[in-house]
Amino acid sequence: MIEADGLTKQYGQFTAIQDVNFTCKQGEVVGFLGPNGAGKTTTMRILTGYMPPTHGNAYIAGHHTIHQTMEARQRLGYLPETVPLYPEMRVEDYLAFMGQIRRVDNLWDRIDAVLEDVGLLDRAESFIGNLSKGMRQRVGLAQALLHDPDVLILDEPTIGLDPAQIVEIRQLITELGKKHTVLLSTHILAEVEQICTRVIMIIDGRIWADMPMEEIRQGGNILQVKLANPTPDTLSVLSQVPGVTDAHQITGNEFNLTVDGRDETRIQVAETAVNNHWGLLELTQARVSLETIFLNKLKEAEAAYTTEQLMEELDEAVAEEE
Repeated sequence: MIEADGLTKQYGQFTAIQDVNFTCKQGEVVGFLGPNGAGKTTTMRILTGYMPPTHGNAYIAGHHTIHQTMEARQRLGYLPETVPLYPEMRVEDYLAFMGQIRRVDNLWDRIDAVLEDVGLLDRAESFIGNLSKGMRQRVGLAQALLHDPDVLILDEPTIGLDPAQIVEIRQLITELGKKHTVLLSTHILAEVEQICTRVIMIIDGRIWADMPMEEIRQGGNILQVKLANPTPDTLSVLSQVPGVTDAHQITGNEFNLTVDGRDETRIQVAETAVNNHWGLLELTQARVSLETIFLNKLKEAEAAYTTEQLMEELDEAVAEEE
């Protein structure tokens, strides 16, 4: 339903995003996660046809966002970071105006339907300027849903909201995800964990991770082992258990093992401890949180950027000598 194929966007000498590739399938709610300035909004503006990429292609439901822009937009609902609303208009009048522009069939029936979906049916005659920020976000979502699109792209939908409003919008997006493919841009980790089925991480304009949330929720590949009577060769023996790829002794009787994730490996680790009479006290699979993964990816990106800088400086020095 969404495809980014080698997207690159340059502003003069500055590269905002570089070779961005990912797809979103029907029915997925995908979190597009990254720090401020990582390239999230730039990518979303390209996906929505707001601006063209310098290189690469973007597709919505199989339609090219530049060469088939009308077809792509008919399948797409977009909520930008700053919702473009008319405060002097009533909610229903604004939606009627947007529906006429989009040539929505059975317009007033659709208006009633989307207002019910976003919980604003009782505020249909309210002036937009009199609504709270959370209510205005709901109006923005209503206009994005008005033409019943297959794909929703939401850019920072909870920014600037109070805690109660954030909870309401998250619940609403969860419900919308049952009917639409959703790409949700945010830098709030808790938002991704609560709403999304998959997470894509973009850092410094490049994709650094793409993984299902279920994999993160089930835990990582670290076994924490606590023994009553370890021996000097315990670390060596544990590291040789099939399926254990790395082993570290954290304290005198605590060990962290990097494993392949199979149940058989955990069983063999437990049996090894029992057979060697080390006194197995605890065997726990550590949960690798989304925050930990994200921070690790930030460190990887920083190290890669430093390496690139050093290589560029080396190339410049060689060129000067020649």
